[in-house]
Amino acid sequence: MIATKSGVRAKRPRTKVPEYLIYEIMDGKPIHYKGYREVLAGTKKVSEIIGSSTLQALIVTHLIILLGKQIDENQYTILSSEAGMHLDKRTNLAGDILIFDNATLPIDAINEFYAQVPPKIVIEVDISADSADVDTDGYIFQKTQKLLNFGVEKVIWITTVAKKVTVATPQGDWQVKDWHKDIDVLEGIQFNIGQYLAKKGSSFA
Repeated sequence: MIATKSGVRAKRPRTKVPEYLIYEIMDGKPIHYKGYREVLAGTKKVSEIIGSSTLQALIVTHLIILLGKQIDENQYTILSSEAGMHLDKRTNLAGDILIFDNATLPIDAINEFYAQVPPKIVIEVDISADSADVDTDGYIFQKTQKLLNFGVEKVIWITTVAKKVTVATPQGDWQVKDWHKDIDVLEGIQFNIGQYLAKKGSSFA
């Protein structure tokens, strides 16, 4: 609140958040990058909040390499780097790894815009959204359900602090597994994060 000459306190005008600090839009509500308030306050730089941690980057890179070696590129296309999905006029979401069926997203439909068709598989590693905008568990559930309603056949969510993997399908079969368990991505293709990190000698295994 701001004091005025009349003694009445007026509301302090809200600071407009630049678009580059918005991670996603869900149901018309902007969801900001974790740490965006520190950027607005000048205590952090944009580059400090938008980048992934080394652990997150290691896991995403491992999965892309693993999938790239096994996936049939004549049938599927892998997109990463927080690829955008336009679900409807009020919702734009991002994904760490998206696997599209080429029949759904042919090469001539890949352009400078967000995908407007559902991936077959979405894989997420942790949460980039600011906790002031979302409740962590509620956000995972809400985003996952929106992706499934959009037509995604499987959402896989890896959480590094809990060392868990949540696997959700449209049939309502949601499973939470220890990340040392094998996780099915597509037929004949699996990953095991705990096993991979142990093999690398990581203390996070």
